[in-house]
Amino acid sequence: MKKTLFCIALLWLTCSANAQEADDLQALQLADQIMTKPEQPSNWRIFAEGAARGAVLRSSDSFQANQRLSFDAQYDNTFAPGWRAVFSDRLDIDNPAQAPSDRAINTIKEAYLSWQAQPNLLFDLGRINERNGVALGYNPTDYFKAAALRSVVSVDPNSLKENRQGSVMLRAQQLSDNGSLTVLFSPKLSDAINAEHEYATFNPDIAATNNINRWLVSYSPKFSNDFNPKVLLFKSEQLPTQFGLNFTSLVNDATVIYLEWSGGRRPNLLTQALQAQGIPVADNSAFRNRVSSGVTYTTDNKISISAEFDYNGTGLDQQQWSDLGRPNLLYGAYRKWLQIVQESPTKQTAFLYATWQDAGLNHLDVSAMERFNLVDSSHLTWLEARYHMTHSEFALQWQRDSGSRFSEFGAARQSQLWSLLGRFYF
Repeated sequence: MKKTLFCIALLWLTCSANAQEADDLQALQLADQIMTKPEQPSNWRIFAEGAARGAVLRSSDSFQANQRLSFDAQYDNTFAPGWRAVFSDRLDIDNPAQAPSDRAINTIKEAYLSWQAQPNLLFDLGRINERNGVALGYNPTDYFKAAALRSVVSVDPNSLKENRQGSVMLRAQQLSDNGSLTVLFSPKLSDAINAEHEYATFNPDIAATNNINRWLVSYSPKFSNDFNPKVLLFKSEQLPTQFGLNFTSLVNDATVIYLEWSGGRRPNLLTQALQAQGIPVADNSAFRNRVSSGVTYTTDNKISISAEFDYNGTGLDQQQWSDLGRPNLLYGAYRKWLQIVQESPTKQTAFLYATWQDAGLNHLDVSAMERFNLVDSSHLTWLEARYHMTHSEFALQWQRDSGSRFSEFGAARQSQLWSLLGRFYF
């Protein structure tokens, strides 16, 4: 009997010990799960950026310094089933500013609501930065870039496309196994740009982006992973229908070729510039082509090099540009219009862009860009070294504008520009 009781007691103690060990192990596993639980991504992306810049002025070879402070906030949140809110805003403050109106400029990049009516049907309403085009240096099918820039902080094409204001529009997107269809309408909400108020610090600048009715239809058929085409139809009150085509093709594991084309009846850029400023001029509308074609090659050590040839059928040929190249009313009106529509003044340009990730040092990226105007032989050179840290990054940039006095880049106010900047994420 005693032996039986002893066995029962021993069995109870063993089970209790095992149960305690199991409880302890479960508690440790739970604690470990709590400690290693991944952080949920934030709906906000906020950073502040400070820059010190120095320019060598072309007219006097003197040195001029200024500082820039920028705040950038982006919000993207699915706040209810099928509903998403997107907001992106940037404030740039220059000191000293070139003009009082340029001292502080706020840009509403995007502000819209998105509704997923069906799994394959989306509707967006609000201010949207609609970007089209596969080329790197010049995008003929980027139909919504005109008057979209309020503040230029870098000549890098990626910065120009990212830091611009969107247009108010209604956009619908239909997705299927055969491809995607996008239809959008951007209505006229204001009269033409009011030069007196357009650059007020917090002016939403609706007059710049929504002073005419515009619509766009684009279709991206799905053929293969190696070939991605896109066709576009664009119409505005001021121009007949413009046709567009984009495609990229993978030649091999390291090489991608791309082509971007837009064509349709329209006046040349000089006529558009004069018409926009109310200067009487004969309409010279004709079917004009604009094309970007290029190739990108990527090496095993993270170097990517792109070479691109651009043709702008709305620009001026060598004789026309030479005749215009003097300080007169036509030249001034033309250069001002080019800044608004973000176009090259002449027909032919070339573009080179190279990046090197982890350039001899982890987290150090080096970028280089060269723009050539093949008509007037002027060119722009831009270099950047950027070091990335966990919550910050630092960059050194250098820019040089070279060319004759009234050429595209030789007419720039500065011959060289240095920038040292730091960006801090919150």
